[in-house]
Amino acid sequence: MKLLFLGSPGVGKGTYAQVLTDVLEIPHISTGDLLREEAKTGSELGNEIKRIMDEGGLVPDEKMLKVIEARIVKDDCENGFILDGFPRTSNQAVQLNELIEISHVLNFKANDEVIIERLSGRIVCKKCSTIFHKTGNKPKRENQCDKCDGDLYQRDDDKPEAVQKRLDVYREKTAPLIDHYTNEGLLVEVVINKPITEIKEQMIGKIKEFLEGKTETIEEIK
Repeated sequence: MKLLFLGSPGVGKGTYAQVLTDVLEIPHISTGDLLREEAKTGSELGNEIKRIMDEGGLVPDEKMLKVIEARIVKDDCENGFILDGFPRTSNQAVQLNELIEISHVLNFKANDEVIIERLSGRIVCKKCSTIFHKTGNKPKRENQCDKCDGDLYQRDDDKPEAVQKRLDVYREKTAPLIDHYTNEGLLVEVVINKPITEIKEQMIGKIKEFLEGKTETIEEIK
């Protein structure tokens, strides 16, 4: 079972992946984590990746594919994996398909209002960078960090108008990728508009039924 996860900023894709990797007993492969790990190895490829990342550049597709290929041949991937973070374009999807055959592509979605509320409610400590939320994870004292008493503030890119722009950019860039996997008959949408703490078991059940071929789609989880 070789799964690919897509999802917009703030949708909670990483959280869903962590829950499902435990249930399905297959590893969650975050390409961002893979690159950071490879950069620490001191290998020729690792040193090249480290240089590119230190300079703020994008790792070329061929190097990304080498890192992914080295990871998926490990023993814990024998029964499959969840791939997260690659591909990001339809061209990358074609290159990935030459390397591995993806079983299903799960595109996690939520209403814009839900995502904006999640991200625009985030507040951060100026001193220690601890993250709180105005509704989901409130500090014990208003606008004051529980850990170091520092002042809390909202980042510019977490303000509602900035979050909406991030969503628009994401959709513009990933639309060709979503079309690609839809045309391949691999993409299924997973619409989740509630916190995972409220619908965890329901989500697991619906996704497992789909992966086991018991349903053709995944109904909105609410």
